[in-house]
Amino acid sequence: MTRPIHGDGRVHGVIVGCRRRDGRWLHIRRGPKVVAPGKVCLPGGAVEIGESQQEAGIRELREELGVDVQMDACVWHHVYDDKPLTLWCWLGGLLSDELRPDPLEVAETMWLSVQETRGRSDTLPHHDQIITALCTAGGV
Repeated sequence: MTRPIHGDGRVHGVIVGCRRRDGRWLHIRRGPKVVAPGKVCLPGGAVEIGESQQEAGIRELREELGVDVQMDACVWHHVYDDKPLTLWCWLGGLLSDELRPDPLEVAETMWLSVQETRGRSDTLPHHDQIITALCTAGGV
């Protein structure tokens, strides 16, 4: 699977943090056909050429989870020094409670408390920083 290279020579990715009323954050365990299979992370993916971060987040959650999302605010940004990848994380809100995961992209969905996300060995890099930024932005 090739990911689009933007004008700055980098892949752009968007992550979406969605929190339930009970304070738990939506996470996925990545499926067998994506980069970093088996890792736990917030949903998201690559931004296509000509697509905004908001459009990418909406598209990715539809593709991965079969759900619509409202993209509220960008809360985190990271430029990797060791690879051509730039990530943004957005605080979002699900517009439906029914998740319909694509089994090729998502092996499992889970709602995790902040405490359950901290220090896990099966998350993608920078996960703790992202959760902190989401909690700060979301008034948690």
